[in-house]
Amino acid sequence: MDGTQATVTLRPVAVGDLGLLEREAVDRELRGHANWWGFRDAGNVRRQFEADGFLSDERGKLMVQLGQEPIGTVSWHAVHYGAVPWSRCWNIGIALLPAYRGRGYGGPAQRALAEYLLANTSVMRIEASTRSDNVAEQRALEKAGFTREGTLRAAQFQDGAWRDLVLFSLVRADLAAQ
Repeated sequence: MDGTQATVTLRPVAVGDLGLLEREAVDRELRGHANWWGFRDAGNVRRQFEADGFLSDERGKLMVQLGQEPIGTVSWHAVHYGAVPWSRCWNIGIALLPAYRGRGYGGPAQRALAEYLLANTSVMRIEASTRSDNVAEQRALEKAGFTREGTLRAAQFQDGAWRDLVLFSLVRADLAAQ
């Protein structure tokens, strides 16, 4: 099936997803090069789920599904551009399983997350950044309606080197215009 014809949906993380998320914490191939930050404590997955179900006031994670099949996760965390609460925005990310990358699911999943966050929180802005060499993710964000804002030079240390990031955003007014 062509990825652009399939509908992805988002849902909360369930107990049955914890095994996949624990494997992802220790398997570089599952995480992919853009999301690999070294080995993590797989036990933290279960502890986080028990603490807040991956849904808190400052961060969250949802499963991406294709039909009944979980194909990855989307996540968000708060970014503060000032001391006042209304200067907060969300920075989002995505991690799809290897078999589902490059098939057109990333853009719709990130668009669904942005719409969910704008409908259920008071933030004005959703942002996402990706490595400058991750052209597929840049295309996915553009297809999701995000605007490219610029390059954050040497913003991220990964794989033994400083990497440039490309910053994208979507604001409430963008949804009305699209």
